[in-house]
Amino acid sequence: MKSSPTSAAPRHPAARRRGRREPRESRALRFLLRGFVVLAPVTITVALMYWLFASVDGLFSPYIQSPGLGLLLVVSLIFSVGWISLFPSSQRIFGHINVWMEKTPGVGFIYTSARDFVEAFAGDKRRFSHAVLVNIHAEEVWLVGFLTDEDLGGFKLGAKYVSVYVPQAYNFAGQLYLVKRENVRPIEHLAPADVMKYAVTGGAAELITGLNSKTKAEEVKARVEAEAEAKADTKAEPKKEPAG
Repeated sequence: MKSSPTSAAPRHPAARRRGRREPRESRALRFLLRGFVVLAPVTITVALMYWLFASVDGLFSPYIQSPGLGLLLVVSLIFSVGWISLFPSSQRIFGHINVWMEKTPGVGFIYTSARDFVEAFAGDKRRFSHAVLVNIHAEEVWLVGFLTDEDLGGFKLGAKYVSVYVPQAYNFAGQLYLVKRENVRPIEHLAPADVMKYAVTGGAAELITGLNSKTKAEEVKARVEAEAEAKADTKAEPKKEPAG
């Protein structure tokens, strides 16, 4: 018996779900979260830059009241010291100051620690320019770190050992490991700054600087072609007839 034209077939549950409109509360919450994701990084960046500007600009307060003039003087002072330090005569003067600060009781430890820390990031003896993977706890577990020293003669470990600093995620801290050289793999295709950002964000940052888009596209294309060839070879293999 034919069904009447007025009777309609029941809709599939998935179709009914697709036809439903999103509740107004859910849409409002989604827009709120999306706005937070967009504005939070901008707000944090602007707040930190303003705090840094206000802190540096206020070093000469209350002697200088003009906004921005204090920052200009600080930058000019740093530039002048850097330029003067290139002359041999000034290098001898700074050398004497360096020795005096190192030998001053109670000051030497603070001064040498601050000096070595700054030079590790911005000086001639940069220590965080070689990103590596280091194997410590288990055979197939790797930590992201930076090769800081390849001469551990002071610890009497020989040339087989190196020092690797492993930063902690979302924390201004880290751990120093003295490991065998064979347990370290260099990361040569990524910029050290991107590796540091990836480590301190707990793997949330994207690693896109080291490999350009052209290289990644070629790798994807080669992998797709290899998979297509493998499937074609599998289909082309003749089926074995049963022995009879």
